[in-house]
Amino acid sequence: MGKVKVSRISGVTDPLTGLPAKQIELVEVRDARRPDVFPANDEARVVQGMVSQLQSMGLMPQMREIGYSKVIMTLTESEYDMLGIRLDVNEIYELDIRNGSITLKKVTEGT
Repeated sequence: MGKVKVSRISGVTDPLTGLPAKQIELVEVRDARRPDVFPANDEARVVQGMVSQLQSMGLMPQMREIGYSKVIMTLTESEYDMLGIRLDVNEIYELDIRNGSITLKKVTEGT
């Protein structure tokens, strides 16, 4: 079980039927922050504070999440309706792959 984020939803045409379809890209969500970058002493806290300040000013990039393509689905409109869940870009879902099935469950705030 892992977390995925909806990276992209595109309107496409099904090449077999010519009907409208949706291409949905789910990317794996990994936390790129490394809490042990600095040792836990006074000097390290000062340096970490300076790095945070520079990041908040936009002078250094912030380390957030790194996404790796996990699943790309192309579904017809009827298949998307049968999915039974409305996927939104940047929403995070739990992905469970087990016993030949794939399950998506929306992650609620605070979890």
